[in-house]
Amino acid sequence: MHKRSFTYLLGTQTMSNAADILYIMALVSLVFHETDSIFSSVLVPLLRMGAQMISGFLAPLILARFQLPFILFVSQFGQLAFFALLLGHLWSAGTNPVWVLVFTLVAAMSFLDGWTTPARNALIPRLASGEGLMRANSLVSVSDQTVQLAGWGLSGVLVAMMGSEKTLLVACGLYLVALIFTSLIRDPLEGKAHYLLQPGTRVQSGDVLASTSPAQLEDTLYGPEPESPALPPKRKKEILREGWSLIGASRRLKALIFMDMIDLLGGSVWVGAFTLAFAQQVLHKSEAWWGYINAAYFAGAIGGGIIVLACVKYLQRRLLPAMLVGMACYGLLTAWYALNTLPPLTLLIVLLMGLPAEMSVVSRRTMMQMSVSVHDLPKVLSAQATLTSMTFCISLLLMGWIADHLGIVNLYLFSALLTLIAVIYGIFSRRALSMSLTAPVASSSG
Repeated sequence: MHKRSFTYLLGTQTMSNAADILYIMALVSLVFHETDSIFSSVLVPLLRMGAQMISGFLAPLILARFQLPFILFVSQFGQLAFFALLLGHLWSAGTNPVWVLVFTLVAAMSFLDGWTTPARNALIPRLASGEGLMRANSLVSVSDQTVQLAGWGLSGVLVAMMGSEKTLLVACGLYLVALIFTSLIRDPLEGKAHYLLQPGTRVQSGDVLASTSPAQLEDTLYGPEPESPALPPKRKKEILREGWSLIGASRRLKALIFMDMIDLLGGSVWVGAFTLAFAQQVLHKSEAWWGYINAAYFAGAIGGGIIVLACVKYLQRRLLPAMLVGMACYGLLTAWYALNTLPPLTLLIVLLMGLPAEMSVVSRRTMMQMSVSVHDLPKVLSAQATLTSMTFCISLLLMGWIADHLGIVNLYLFSALLTLIAVIYGIFSRRALSMSLTAPVASSSG
């Protein structure tokens, strides 16, 4: 593992996520108090998701032209610049900001942020491989969940104590630290040509080296720059289609992404509005229990991530069973959560969800990264990010309808059913999902 660059990558992700949470909480609070409109407040997360979906669709054009660390740096620098403009406008405008400008800057930041996730997840396999890859994914997951737990818990306190404007200033400082970390990240494969073994050599898509060291990976997959003339530039439409074509050509990628979409379709049930409704309608508790449930959920996810990290050697050789067992246990616990009416037991159930959820997420992410070459991975992850954003938007609308018409208990039961359907699909697709992970995969380019 290239520990120094991975540490900087982990640092920038942690700081950036913390800044995102602080600025969203502060801005939503500010918008609500200034406009007294729930719809205006909802525009902030809605614009973020919409801009990220568009950005994810267009990301291949950027990923095809620039190195991953450079993309991360430009994204982080642009977000900091737009955020500084937003902060300056809010301070100078006082109680009469131009909301069209505010929402435009939010959309611009979110558009740049849409490049971050596919670039980050594509860079991880370049910095780690074999057992180190799953360990790296586990560390990223634990970091994400820790920031979520601390961020959503402390951001409300900071906004209440310091006010929205000063909280936004703290977020600006975090974005600056994230930019410094980003500037120090180096791609160990930068400048390597993406042809394999000898000219003309190709192997079946869906397989890639699973247990080699980074040095072996470079020696096996990459050689010196070829002397043949460069290929003519691909048309933009072709570049945009590449990630989708790679997914369509790989049975494993299609199965993994389909399972991910089915599972994610029910994943929005943990959005605050649904959790709050469950606490009030089923548990007959106050809003405080909304916070308790969220805290228990993230605490369980952190604990689960640490256990997965400790069991990397065991799980690395059993990625498919770990993913399926994790999803099945998570689905059953979600059903138990829906049917339970005892508040203390609810917290225990949510806490227990952490381990199977992390087993499923980390195993699925690792399998995805091992199913395509490191050069083609950004294209695939960009397509996946677009599908993820679209699926989550559909999920919010669908789950909102179910909650209103069928009740909050049936909402969580439906979410559990979707997860179990994804498990059944995975069992029937196990031949595609368990294809050999020992042969290198060719890049689609060239």
